[in-house]
Amino acid sequence: MGRSSEEIRNQRCALQVRNAELAGAKGVILYSDPADYCAPGVDPYPDGWNLPGGGAQRGNVLNLNGAGDPLTPGYPAKEYTYRLDKASGVGLPKIPVHPVGYHDAESLLRNMGGSAPPHSSWKGNLNVSYNVGPGFTSNYSTRKVKMHVHSNNKVTRIYNVIGTIRGTVEPDRYVILGGHRDSWVFGGIDPQSGAAVVHEIVRSFGKLKKEGWRPRRTVIFASWDAEEFGLLGSTEWAEENAKLLQARGVAYINADSSIEGNYTLRVDCTPLMYRLVYSVTKEIPSPDEGFEGESLYESWYKKNPSREYKEVPRINKLGSGNDFEVFFQRLGIASGRARYSKNWNVEKYSSYPVYHSVYETYEIVERFYDPTFKNHLTVAQVRGGLVFELANSVVLPFDCRDYASAVSNYAHIIYNMSRNHEEQLATYNVSFDALFSAVKNFTEVAANFHDRLQHIDTNNLLAVRSLNDQLMFLERAFIDPLGLPGRPFYRHVIFAPSSHNKYAGESFPGIYDAMFDIKNKPDQHEAWEEVKRQISIAAFTVQAAAGTLKEVA
Repeated sequence: MGRSSEEIRNQRCALQVRNAELAGAKGVILYSDPADYCAPGVDPYPDGWNLPGGGAQRGNVLNLNGAGDPLTPGYPAKEYTYRLDKASGVGLPKIPVHPVGYHDAESLLRNMGGSAPPHSSWKGNLNVSYNVGPGFTSNYSTRKVKMHVHSNNKVTRIYNVIGTIRGTVEPDRYVILGGHRDSWVFGGIDPQSGAAVVHEIVRSFGKLKKEGWRPRRTVIFASWDAEEFGLLGSTEWAEENAKLLQARGVAYINADSSIEGNYTLRVDCTPLMYRLVYSVTKEIPSPDEGFEGESLYESWYKKNPSREYKEVPRINKLGSGNDFEVFFQRLGIASGRARYSKNWNVEKYSSYPVYHSVYETYEIVERFYDPTFKNHLTVAQVRGGLVFELANSVVLPFDCRDYASAVSNYAHIIYNMSRNHEEQLATYNVSFDALFSAVKNFTEVAANFHDRLQHIDTNNLLAVRSLNDQLMFLERAFIDPLGLPGRPFYRHVIFAPSSHNKYAGESFPGIYDAMFDIKNKPDQHEAWEEVKRQISIAAFTVQAAAGTLKEVA
């Protein structure tokens, strides 16, 4: 049995299942421990917003790593597409898996035998020993657990719904707003709090269009299907349209759950969008109590200041586990997402305890999370504002200087991580000099590009188009066509989902993964050679990205 929390949902559960399978397990039972799914002092639903003991969290346990449909990795799942047989499908588990509530889990764990857990983090808040087995204690040594799992495996049709407003000046440049509509059970928060916002933004853009307005660039609105089955709808659509999107995609704004708490705004995005996000949030009134008359930017900054940069709110790296994955990680299209969240610095339980359970209803949103829907409105204004500016600004509202600053910061972080192995760095002749040289060059080129941008003649459409293309293709320049080791569909050299937690973004993932737990790798020479290879790839990629921003000769 394994604990499952919101931050490790799906991907780490998938890793648990895969590891159990490799270890010879016949099946896996997952449960949601109160340590992860119960906020202190809050009643279980329906009296409060905690997960009841009988609540089971649904989810997929696929190890897709960005592949989309397990039977058509890399290609759209159309009628004519060649499909792998099920035994060869990407990431499909070969043992049964089933979720249960923590009351049922407690009855099994109470008499678990074997040794004590190796670390305190393996223990939750149930009144049990959390022994790891195998088997039960001597008094219950003959006890067995039977799993009856009935799966319906079939190829079936899914439906994406796509709406378009054609751009007037640059119809071949696409700004995409997308979110999924499928849910586990009622989906009161995930995804319907986001799907409702998409509808409101579409309605607002439609009203503007009726009044005679059209955006400069084409806006595409997307309602994805089968997100909960492995980001299938968005991935298959992007695979089908990959050639167009790589040539024409300006940005993707994700629109899943609008709320996962009611404390402050949370934004994850490419560094290219930092200043755009800050600019948009300065124009939106804060919905938070005590911040009447102040902007969303001000309340966001006071509640969650950046740990990396001075006097700005915190923006997180993009990980995965949502529909932006294929656009950002595979195609290199600048992406971002925004929602209202909890205070992650204090509240250590799941972002919302009833996640993916039958208790995730409209009622729980209206009673406990956002009774007046003011936070929903704020998120709609943020997402809609980002789409509007990206689609309508003459010069794309991207700032490559922020990207240079972020890349420099991440390079220092990964270098500092390596300094835990000073002796090995010397023994195996590992150097970060090439990476830092590339980062320095990228920083200088980005500054020069920004200076040129200030003197552009906005009436010269060709000059504007040329510089906009350099900005648009900058994200693409960080894509390695060969992908990360063992993860060919994760191609972004600067950002990728962590191999150890898909929902968390990792910087310089190739280097990070090569160095992860390196001291325990059997062949140290081979391990450090891989580190050197990944540093080389990163240095080349950053240097190449700098080249895309240089003045066209």
